[in-house]
Amino acid sequence: MTSHHHPHQLLGRSEEELAWFQRRSLLQAAALWVASGGWAAAHAQARSNIVELRGDVLRNGEPLTAQHTLTANDRIETGPGSTAVFTVGDSAFMVRQNSRVALESDTPTAVKVLRVLSGAVASVWGKGADRQIVLPTATAGIRGTGVYAEVFPDQGLRGYFCNCYGTVDLAAGNESLVSQSSYHQAFWAETAPRNGRLLTPAGAINHTDEELEFLAGLVNQRTAWQIAGRKGIKDGRGQMDYPATPGSGTEPAPTPAAPPPPPAAPTPAPVSRTRPPSPYGSDY
Repeated sequence: MTSHHHPHQLLGRSEEELAWFQRRSLLQAAALWVASGGWAAAHAQARSNIVELRGDVLRNGEPLTAQHTLTANDRIETGPGSTAVFTVGDSAFMVRQNSRVALESDTPTAVKVLRVLSGAVASVWGKGADRQIVLPTATAGIRGTGVYAEVFPDQGLRGYFCNCYGTVDLAAGNESLVSQSSYHQAFWAETAPRNGRLLTPAGAINHTDEELEFLAGLVNQRTAWQIAGRKGIKDGRGQMDYPATPGSGTEPAPTPAAPPPPPAAPTPAPVSRTRPPSPYGSDY
């Protein structure tokens, strides 16, 4: 589990990757993109929907440039040290290095399926039905949410899925569950049952709050924690149980002790009992 002293864990990813949203080149590109009409202009096809490209990125097997426009039926592949940040319709995507993904839809301007074949993608989706993220080991039905998905080729295409906020219908094999998250609920999508389960709890790895906030801002949205003005502990459980502590936004406030029980006659003075504070609140 992730401690509240460490906002994220790394598993096969670099700190530089997680700080992609802080790069001067990206900030300049995003500012120019917004000044040119942002996602609304891109959705109206008045400009490219690519916010930034870094390194070698292929679209349908051909080199992708910042002047191109990605559609909801394109295949994208990034090389080492490469990143693609773009919007399609009211959704925003960041494809990390060494990734292969496919966008699928019955319309060029609204992604219905994001297929993650390998590598990692952070994405923020506008509200809408019949949208899915498909990993080799799991399928997630989404309804307007922020998510992070990763596939690990070195682990037999084991999948990782974090419902950063929103509601997700997650399925693997004959297992299914509904994830309702306000602050990062995460799962492993196993290649074979682990302790009898294909969907097992996971910590919050390889992605940050700021990444999701950046992507949400590209499509005029805000994350659940931005709207609430507070965060919980980023441990993969998905809850904002605690008000923010000034300065960190992640520290839990002390749980108030339970009130003493009423006196039992004829005892003149009740004995005060308190319930130990729970670090997580109620189980999800």
